[in-house]
Amino acid sequence: MTDILLRPWDPRSADDVDAWLRGHVDPEFRRWNTPIRVITDTASARESLAAKTADGATGRSMAFCVTDAADGTILGQVSVNAIDRILSNAVVGYWVLPEARGRGVATGSLLLAARWAFAEAGLHRLELGHALGHEGSCRVAERCGFLYEGTVRGAMWEAERRDAFRDVHRHGRLATDPEPEPKAP
Repeated sequence: MTDILLRPWDPRSADDVDAWLRGHVDPEFRRWNTPIRVITDTASARESLAAKTADGATGRSMAFCVTDAADGTILGQVSVNAIDRILSNAVVGYWVLPEARGRGVATGSLLLAARWAFAEAGLHRLELGHALGHEGSCRVAERCGFLYEGTVRGAMWEAERRDAFRDVHRHGRLATDPEPEPKAP
């Protein structure tokens, strides 16, 4: 597993904007996700990243840039979204740039984000949803202690569409659940 660090994204950084763009236009990302904000170029990536950063300032979410601990290379993104302070829960999501896949980046970043959500944000429950059939994401969830809780029908858009829906595997982890042992990808 790659040693990683989480840091805030910077919409003023050309490197951050470029990585955000590459992550969102990646065909494998697009196969499993249809973002609410359409990102197709540097301008739309900067706008999206600025909005995501602004959400973090309000406490509604926290998006982390995942970097290689040794050299700072951007590897992907992990976020704690839809933070509900009353119910003490949130939804987590992540993606990894193509060149960083297969090195445990998603697992490592999700473990770190969950630790942040429970210890720093004081949340009780985290949910993770992925499209049915996305076995890689299912394995990451399980390695990070997110138990499979069921299939939610028609809960996310089909790839590249906003007029058709697909089912989602729902996983959850509680602050009271034991910390999972790190496992290889």
